[in-house]
Amino acid sequence: MADGEGPFPRTLPGEAIERAPDGSARIITPTAARVKAPCRHFKSCGGCAMQHASDDFVAGWKTSVIETGLRVRGIETEIKPILTSPAQSRRRAVLHGKRTKSGAMIGFHARGSDLLIEAPDCQLLDPAIIAAFPALEELTILAASRKAEIELVVILSENGIDLDMRGCKPLDPQSALKAASIAEQHRFARIAWNDEVIGLRAPPTQLFGEAHVTPPPGAFLQATLHGQQVLTQCVRDAVGNAGQIADLFAGCGTFSLPVAVQSEVWALEGDADLIAALDQGWRNATGLKKITAETRDLFRRPVLADEFKKTEAVIIDPPRAGAEAQSHEIAQSKVPRIAAVSCNPVTFARDAEIFINGGYRLEWVQPVDQFRWSAHVELAALFTRPHIA
Repeated sequence: MADGEGPFPRTLPGEAIERAPDGSARIITPTAARVKAPCRHFKSCGGCAMQHASDDFVAGWKTSVIETGLRVRGIETEIKPILTSPAQSRRRAVLHGKRTKSGAMIGFHARGSDLLIEAPDCQLLDPAIIAAFPALEELTILAASRKAEIELVVILSENGIDLDMRGCKPLDPQSALKAASIAEQHRFARIAWNDEVIGLRAPPTQLFGEAHVTPPPGAFLQATLHGQQVLTQCVRDAVGNAGQIADLFAGCGTFSLPVAVQSEVWALEGDADLIAALDQGWRNATGLKKITAETRDLFRRPVLADEFKKTEAVIIDPPRAGAEAQSHEIAQSKVPRIAAVSCNPVTFARDAEIFINGGYRLEWVQPVDQFRWSAHVELAALFTRPHIA
């Protein structure tokens, strides 16, 4: 079973199906978990994979993915009820745009295909992003070549849409002026063309705790505000009253800035632009403890065990590949508490085993589903050293 489905796309375990000559499946006997997809684009659009399954089924399946990953490594712990972001709450999306004979189209690719599907009634995206589609079409006509698609990283900021257009044709002065005019007309906060900012109406800030941060164009951001808030609270609960915290893979401050209300933070991140945004956000905020922001590739140069001598808690939120080398160094340290965040239950389980073998105990895991109707699941977790915590 892949992606929580049965042996055929958009089927569910236990369903009786009949295979058609074209290889597709016809449902003969559906299960009780099958529901009518809430989005009219579901059958053609590849943006969502699991709208045909009930919320309870999806929640149970995603939780079981985490449980299975841990069980394979002999790990048992408390797994809390999953927290799921509501529909129409995605504030960051990667869309695609292409020119057509009559104008342009914006949307997602069909499942396993390069076919572009328009989704004007998408039930996943925040309505403010849907409302920007006409402007995105205008910009696609301007920026895309006649044959190639462009990628549109659309982020909802405090001051409007933050747009990063990638794969565009070379920028000329006339196109730059026209694009900036379109963005201004539609009240976009910022627009970038092939990594070059060509329009800035207002800083596209994000709120992390009490700090307002302006990330670089197209930067990583938790997919929903709900997801960010839930994960931040989990991290706060996990670090407790620690006075000295190391935040590894800190990004532009999603967790560093909220915990700096009570703790001094050593924030490390491999992307210099992200760490610069974090540092600037901290400097512009008031009432925060000291944050030391450092650009450091934690895959090539992980923080060594003896560098954690004064650290009372570690926050670690690595990419999907996890952080095997860094986890070994933490496991050899004496840090009392680890607040782990992961977007990959498989690599999380691997790194969790490293911590446990180093003397830590996995206290709890909190599943978080901010990629609603997809196969992705995130989590937060707390590890402690029993003789220290």
